[in-house]
Amino acid sequence: MTDQAVETAGRAATSKAAPATGQFLGRRRELKALRADIERAGLDTMAGRKGARPRVLLIAGRPGSGRSALAGELAGRLAADYPDGVLRARLSTPGGEAVSTAETARELLHGLGVPTPPGAAEEELTELVRAALAERRALLLLDDATDAEQVEPLLPDASASLVLATSTGPLTGLPDVRPCTLGGLDTGSAVELLRRFAGTVRITVDPRTAETLAEECGGQPAALVLVGGWLAARPKASVADVTKQLWTLPDGVDEPGTVSRPLARAFRFVHGSLPRPAARILRLLSLAPAGLADAHIASALAGCSVPAAQAALEEFAALGLLRAHGPQFEVPGCLMPLLDALVASQDRPAEVELARARMLERTVRLLQSCWAITEPDGSAVRRKLAGLPRSLRFPGAPAAAAWLRQMLPALLASARRAAADGELDTLARRLVAALVKALAAHRGTDAAAPERYALHQLLLEIAERRGLHRERAAALLDLGDLDAGAGRIQQALTRYKAALDAGRSARDPYATGRATESVGGAHQELGDLQRAADWYARALAQRQSRGEHADESRLHGRLGSVQARAGQYGDALRSWRAAVAGHRRLGDLAGQARALSELAGVQEHAGQPDESLRTRTEAVECARRADDVRLQAVLQLRLAEALDRRGDAAAARLHRGSAERLLLDSKSAYEIRGVSAED
Repeated sequence: MTDQAVETAGRAATSKAAPATGQFLGRRRELKALRADIERAGLDTMAGRKGARPRVLLIAGRPGSGRSALAGELAGRLAADYPDGVLRARLSTPGGEAVSTAETARELLHGLGVPTPPGAAEEELTELVRAALAERRALLLLDDATDAEQVEPLLPDASASLVLATSTGPLTGLPDVRPCTLGGLDTGSAVELLRRFAGTVRITVDPRTAETLAEECGGQPAALVLVGGWLAARPKASVADVTKQLWTLPDGVDEPGTVSRPLARAFRFVHGSLPRPAARILRLLSLAPAGLADAHIASALAGCSVPAAQAALEEFAALGLLRAHGPQFEVPGCLMPLLDALVASQDRPAEVELARARMLERTVRLLQSCWAITEPDGSAVRRKLAGLPRSLRFPGAPAAAAWLRQMLPALLASARRAAADGELDTLARRLVAALVKALAAHRGTDAAAPERYALHQLLLEIAERRGLHRERAAALLDLGDLDAGAGRIQQALTRYKAALDAGRSARDPYATGRATESVGGAHQELGDLQRAADWYARALAQRQSRGEHADESRLHGRLGSVQARAGQYGDALRSWRAAVAGHRRLGDLAGQARALSELAGVQEHAGQPDESLRTRTEAVECARRADDVRLQAVLQLRLAEALDRRGDAAAARLHRGSAERLLLDSKSAYEIRGVSAED
């Protein structure tokens, strides 16, 4: 959430000085008004029409007013009325930038358990959100919206749901929405919040000064938490001491306009009380991706040890400057503009750039360690991993996977920011490449496809900016593969052709060959068999010129498949015979068996049933010699089907029974019948 919470349980749980209460303070009038607004008759109802969309409640207030905490409290109280759950999404970054609607939609779909196609457009994603919510009764909490355009596309078409949004001001453009505007807490609640930090004695002995201090903080929860944290860390300080110092504190020169004066003064007061090294660490946390940091990130930013960084983070959390989430700490969004302003005024640009470079380098090495731990023991990668410092190693793959899962939002934000910055492109490329490897190692390429798509887009952006043709070709090929896997064949074709141009510019034979073959595959998917055959022939010629015999054999097969589909059986027979001969020369018995099976299919279509039967028998024998039980069973089933078509039922039963016995301990014959010999 973007604002400092009104409730203190989350903060105090990590504080050594303040007790955890878990109680929400104040806002009774606002809670009552919001609950009444749910039942209020809308414009559609008064006009005799059924509401097409759910009720939208809006909580408006400046950063630090506790709008997110109030929304969370209301959502918790209403959760029982919405059996399909509470879905939360933050619509602004900690730095105040609007999150794209596509990214928000992906987050919501993940919460709903709905898979998202990699590279899906915003319209497709928002449609999936609306469809997923159409039959649900859910509460949708959209935090820190910047405008109505962020909210409107996400509104489900089911009026049984409820949308709760927070924003700085009214969301003009959303009909029939009345904002609940927050000011400061009432005096009693503000003083109670101070008491939870400072203790009962200091408040009781000077209640008038406590009320004055609450007024000096404008009743703003974030300002009160900062002052309360300062008091909690200094048991001997009086409430009057804080009040006097705040009163005499001069106004800031360059305070961000989005931050209230009481919050800015409270922050400058607490920041000014920190030792210089600690104050520097705090300022540099504004560089943390998505406002999230752990001890490693803080250590890299400040150039200090990991234990020292951990101690500083815990101290900041005790002061209310950070929120703790397990090993992670979050910079409250209301403080981010203040930290940014301090960095700009007190830290030299070269030092800031160096801190960012250290953070990215540390992140890259952690990601490399994260995927390397999944490699086999004794491999070169694992031996290299053993030479890393202990702080950069994981005790095992489960610990690495847990770290990746928890840090993924910050890692993705770090990659986006590094790519957009343009100053550290080499580190950005290494970061993205390492993150792609880690995701593939721990989640699998298919499960991580949406994240991989976004990361390859970042690599493409960097490669185009730097004129790196080889990297551009690689990114385009990966994006093309993901587009093709999602069914966007025409878009994939465009990517492959651009990759071919980039590969030629880089004089990269691998990229050129792969792109040429991929263009052929895209044409084949589009049903343009003649163009597919032409491109496969070009790719085949490239492989032959470089003596790449395995790829040459495979391309003979792809060309033969297209020719057979086009009814060019003579050409298809020649291509498949060439594929068989190529696999034979390579000693690839399994590949030879598959090619023989495909050759037999073409022979049968070409009116050569006897030759087809002999070829199928030879294919089964090749699979047997390859000791590939699954492949042998598949090919025997194909042989049995061919014998059935010839009217030889007895021989067909013999081969079918043999295939089923081969697979008795693994898969049933029913499962195998749907498997192609190409698998």
